[in-house]
Amino acid sequence: MASQDPQGQINKIFQDYLPGSPDIPSQSKPVEPTKVWKHVPPPHNLPPGLEYLSQLDQIIIHQQVELLEVILGTETCSKYEIKNHLGQRIYFAMEENGCFDRNFCSPIRSFTIRITDNTGREVITVNRPLRCNSCWFPCYMQELEVQSPPGTIVGYVVQKWDPLLPKFTILNESKEDVLKIIGPYATCSCFGDVDFEVKTLNEMSTIGKISKYWSGFVNNVFTNAANFGIQVPVDLDVKIKAIMIAACFLIDLMFFENSLDGL
Repeated sequence: MASQDPQGQINKIFQDYLPGSPDIPSQSKPVEPTKVWKHVPPPHNLPPGLEYLSQLDQIIIHQQVELLEVILGTETCSKYEIKNHLGQRIYFAMEENGCFDRNFCSPIRSFTIRITDNTGREVITVNRPLRCNSCWFPCYMQELEVQSPPGTIVGYVVQKWDPLLPKFTILNESKEDVLKIIGPYATCSCFGDVDFEVKTLNEMSTIGKISKYWSGFVNNVFTNAANFGIQVPVDLDVKIKAIMIAACFLIDLMFFENSLDGL
């Protein structure tokens, strides 16, 4: 019987190690695990730039605080860092729109959010048209279009009419319903987190959630800075994970854009 190569076993262990996974086995620890995300060979047939999402079941979204917005009270373009559960940045998102839209149409404003990876390559584009944000206009409610790579539609987030609860539907590129997002009756955090549950289409099972984290009295009252967490099954389609990130932006602007909404 042919003997096994110990060096080959160690190399295989390192090859199978992915960022964000538990500590590597003790026999393969000649060096400390890195804290910087490293590229791994992508699975087949994934949109370029979304490969790393296939490894994640938790995504953290942190809105950056703009000093000008804090001092002058004027609305600036939102910027977000998108991180894994270890706090490593995997994407950066920046909102694009006009000054008029930001300051006069604030929560319902149209925008384009461009999401880039750590090399500066744009991997996701989110487009939001100007639409209503009231249950009195059920035929013209909120909708997002998500592209990955830019120019290729992978899905949509569509607000559904409900007199009491915030409800959204995740659609694929063919506009087929995939999942539902249902928020609480009161989106006021009241010194705690606010959870929007991710459910199956029959609303019988909860498979994940989008949470708006309470970030402290000063941050929540005097700034628009928000921290969100997305929890989904690790084997969820990466395109749907990208749409969930876009849904998080929509929820932020609809329910938490005004600083006092964070209370």
